[in-house]
Amino acid sequence: MMNLAQIPVLSLEADRAEFSQRIGDSFRTFGFAMVRDHGIDQALIDRAWDLTAQFFALPDQVKRGHFIPGQGGARGYTPFRTEVAKGATEKDLKEFWHIGRDLPAGSPLAASMPPNVWPSEVEGFQETFTQLYAQFDKAGAEILSAIAVYLGLDARWFDTAIEDGNSVLRLLHYPPVGEGAGGAIRAGAHEDINLITLLLGAQEAGLELLGKNGEWLSVAPPEGAVVINIGDMLQRLTNHVLPSTTHRVRNPEGDRAAHSRYSMPFFLHLRSDFPFKTLDQCITAESPDRYPVSITADEYLQERLREIGLKM
Repeated sequence: MMNLAQIPVLSLEADRAEFSQRIGDSFRTFGFAMVRDHGIDQALIDRAWDLTAQFFALPDQVKRGHFIPGQGGARGYTPFRTEVAKGATEKDLKEFWHIGRDLPAGSPLAASMPPNVWPSEVEGFQETFTQLYAQFDKAGAEILSAIAVYLGLDARWFDTAIEDGNSVLRLLHYPPVGEGAGGAIRAGAHEDINLITLLLGAQEAGLELLGKNGEWLSVAPPEGAVVINIGDMLQRLTNHVLPSTTHRVRNPEGDRAAHSRYSMPFFLHLRSDFPFKTLDQCITAESPDRYPVSITADEYLQERLREIGLKM
């Protein structure tokens, strides 16, 4: 029997100082948190699930018509068994679609953030996911504000760092697990690249985090809550004060193996031109700066995309 991660469920409508302390403590302990009252409209979420299922039910040839070679999966469709966890040999049992930020005309960030593509085969897709992206963006900024307060920064410190940031909304489909899976699993053990990830869809069993004692723990949010985890960019920025925790999506057992699993992570990213400089508050005599050489957020992202097989 898989042990359950004892992650507290917090309300974004709670007292701000208390919320900042509690979510920071949760991140420091687990690398994960759960948050309800996040402000993302449930009717919009329900519509998004319906459209996600409609898209992935399209014929493979149609879906592949939205695959853009050489873009590292930044926009549009990425076929089944393309991504591989860093250091793994088996490719993940998943396919996905990426929606990014629509930049203003003439933006200097356009070279690192290609325009969105939209599947004409699914009615209402662009409208629904443009709205959902905006709501995720707003909720994510509020979570980062709480993190900033926890770290002793100004509450709006992250606002300029994520302005026109390279955040991505991923629609994920894990098809039924067949006989030919071999040693592959739905998502191999990995850490996220970005600042924080806000995840919908973890109510379906399978998401697990690696505890500090080396034990895999099941993550089971209640209905209406989002799961939030720290990514490698925030781990780097905080000199590992806030850890990026290894997690995976294991294969289902019994009857559930015949069912698809859907999830919807929002990978909240920094601006592409953001220069990494370790926060002074996170450097001590006992914990010197692990990252004295500064690189930009996009340089870091491109390096990681090569490691997980999305770029050559």
